[in-house]
Amino acid sequence: MLIKESHADVRTVANGKETDMRIFLFHPTIPGYPKARFPGVVLFSEIYQVTGPVARFARQIAGQGYIVAAPSSYHDFTGPEPLAYDVPGTDQGNEWKVVKTLESYDEDSYKTVDYLLSLPTCTGRIGTTGMCLGGHLALRASLDPRITACVSYFATDVHSRTLGPNDGPNASSTIESTSNHTLDKLTNIKGEVAMIFGIKDTHVPDAGRDLIRLKLREAGVCFSFHEFAWAQHAFIRDELSKGRYDPAITKACFEVLLELFGRVLKTDLGEADGKKQEVEHVC
Repeated sequence: MLIKESHADVRTVANGKETDMRIFLFHPTIPGYPKARFPGVVLFSEIYQVTGPVARFARQIAGQGYIVAAPSSYHDFTGPEPLAYDVPGTDQGNEWKVVKTLESYDEDSYKTVDYLLSLPTCTGRIGTTGMCLGGHLALRASLDPRITACVSYFATDVHSRTLGPNDGPNASSTIESTSNHTLDKLTNIKGEVAMIFGIKDTHVPDAGRDLIRLKLREAGVCFSFHEFAWAQHAFIRDELSKGRYDPAITKACFEVLLELFGRVLKTDLGEADGKKQEVEHVC
């Protein structure tokens, strides 16, 4: 499927501050069908904003028949240009991700969904995906009931409650009722979630992944949990991945995304009947 690329600057307001957020748009097109309509997908980037690898990922998804909107997360501090995959770029991205507030992240997500829904070519069904910081933001965006499908790649800072300003890592399994951290709000998720991790990921260790899986189950979220034995952090980044890019596992994960998005976003499922699904125990 052909793709048309553009961008839009959207005004956001969070913590009393107004800034313009650039949303990079990757829109599928079918020659001869100008009124064709497609589901939308919000693609959240890693800490470097919308880089070459993120844009290529967006094109892959758009080519399958989804309108992909990729917001620039650090508009609070800088322009939409990507940070470099080097030490200064990494340090800057890691600094900004904890200075930026959860309220600002939520405003970005909400306004990006608003933008997709405003397009006459969008069917109104919205999914999310992202990697690293973006994997966390994709999961957090699913707290919005307008999101019905989420594919989260190696989400950082979920298990430790360290996204945005924080008092340090907190991997307690006890839900904090007054907390705004993603791990403590999973009961708000109404859509289906697929979590993808590498077992060799040093950013999200075994205990962290186990905690995320436990809290998703306790929250009653409809989810699948995929762990790949030899995958490290950033294994889908096809550029400057520090030797971690794994194209074979990346391909397998993209099939997970296509299955979930195809079933939930492209299919008109109607309203769920709410009945518990009884599975027959057979061999």
